[in-house]
Amino acid sequence: MVTLANAHRGRPGAVRKNAKKGSSKGTGGHSRKRLEGKGPTPKAEDRTYHPAYKKKQEREAAAKRAEGPKLRGHLRQPEGYELVAGRNPVYEAVQSGIPYERVFLVGAMSHDERVAEVARAAMDAGTAIVEVTRTELDMMTGGAVHQGVAIEVPPYEYVDVERLVELGQRSGRTGLIVALDSVTDPHNLGAVMRSAAAFRADGVLIPERRSASVNATVWKVSAGAAARLPVARETNLVRALSWLKEQGYFVLGLAGDGEVDVAGADMADVPVVLVTGSEGAGLSRLVRETCDVVVSIPIDSATESLNAAVATGIALYQIDSDRKDVQG
Repeated sequence: MVTLANAHRGRPGAVRKNAKKGSSKGTGGHSRKRLEGKGPTPKAEDRTYHPAYKKKQEREAAAKRAEGPKLRGHLRQPEGYELVAGRNPVYEAVQSGIPYERVFLVGAMSHDERVAEVARAAMDAGTAIVEVTRTELDMMTGGAVHQGVAIEVPPYEYVDVERLVELGQRSGRTGLIVALDSVTDPHNLGAVMRSAAAFRADGVLIPERRSASVNATVWKVSAGAAARLPVARETNLVRALSWLKEQGYFVLGLAGDGEVDVAGADMADVPVVLVTGSEGAGLSRLVRETCDVVVSIPIDSATESLNAAVATGIALYQIDSDRKDVQG
């Protein structure tokens, strides 16, 4: 008779090696690493198999495309430096003696007569000429019309009002200074400087606050006048005007509601400060009170007012004409 025990003989795999039930020694550590886990669950956009990951990649690629090409490091301007761009503005600035550090030139423009003249002047002066692509110059000028050429201009060096008086005394002419009260448009400042240089003013006076400063736009609009005409920048315009009055200057305000026609103001033989206010607010109250007289320019009643730069140019012409008549 074959018993159950005898049936298992000869079949080792079917025989229980250890009849003792329960865990054997050391079995509790077999799955320890698996039980520790893999840390916090990654965000959906960081899981390569998740649809959110693909969308994240697309967003980053679009942002990179929007940034466009990056500007090479040596093409960036140092702090305070600016670019004057365009064939005529650059040519006129260089001819007038403006200080500049580098010339940036698109190779294809080197055959242009004015650009070639700028390049020759730079080589004669030992100034660096840097060849750039049109795309790079677009980025450097912020998309302005550069016509393939630009020059790097250092920060403008202002003078003090005493310097303007000194220049007037040295010129041998009757002193003439143009002051601007709260004129914040650099185009107006540049145009005023151009007119002031044309009518032999000794310089321009502006306040430190609420006023345009001499920047690349002013250099461009002034057509080189910024290199010849000094600009004084004072903390307090009223205080500066009061000091000029103590030096013998007659302060002539210019406003649409002035009580005297500019042609009737006899300023031929006295030093004059011509003060122009902003187009909107005109002369500020304290500046107006400091003026010896406020004059106006008669215009057609259908026209509300003149541009600040245009009005200043007309008044300067009138003052210059009166002085020429006196001098014969």
